[in-house]
Formats: sequence, structure tokens, C-alpha cells
Amino acid sequence: MGIAPEVFYDERQVAIIPMGFCYPGKGKSGDLPPRPECARHWHQLLLPLLPHIRLTLLVGKYAQDYFLGNTAKSTLTETVIHWADYLPGYMPLPHPSPRNQFWLRRNPWFEQEAIPELQQLVAQVLA
Repeated sequence: MGIAPEVFYDERQVAIIPMGFCYPGKGKSGDLPPRPECARHWHQLLLPLLPHIRLTLLVGKYAQDYFLGNTAKSTLTETVIHWADYLPGYMPLPHPSPRNQFWLRRNPWFEQEAIPELQQLVAQVLA
């Protein structure tokens, strides 16, 4: 995102809100998906306490489906390809997991086009 750690971890500037607030456990190929009742319960209580949100980074398919609803595309890749359609409020991103290195290699446009735009948006929001 192009911001210093002290800005990233400053709760007055950046909020990190997971889709689930508990660890869902391990599955066959990694962690299980977040439990849907967690987001329904906690997000409705937490988000009103953050009235000045200017940009929400939707990291991963679960966050994209939850916040974008029927405007999310059928795959994470399709949603991220159309990232500009969701601005100015949302920026869909792949999960930054080491397991996604294959996705990043197959989609070089992401680092060439979307990341510079993300860095510019974050700089504007934090200015």
C-alpha cells in the first residue's frame, strides 16, 4: 500500500476488520472459510463505530462477496480485474497469502495497474 508501519498500525488512520473474529479451523487445503454468522453479527455492531471510512480494501473472495453482494463477479479474479468499477468506496484485492504467488504470476496486470492505483488512493485518503 506504500505506507509506513507506524501509519498502518495507527488505529486512528487504519482499521483492520476480519470477516470472522474467530479461527474457523483447518481444512484440506488450508484454513476453513470464515463463519458467516460472525460477519453478520459483528460487522453490524462495529461498522457504525467507524463513521469516517473513506476506502475499504476487500481482501479475498469472502470479503468481496459480503460487501459487494450481487455486484461481485463469479470469481475473485474477475472481481479484481474490475476493481475500478467498485471505486471510490471499495478496492477488491487478492489475499496476500504466500499461497497466492501463483495467482500473482498469472496476473501481472495486478501489480502493474491495480497496485499503483491502490497506493495513490491510500495516499489520498491518508492525506
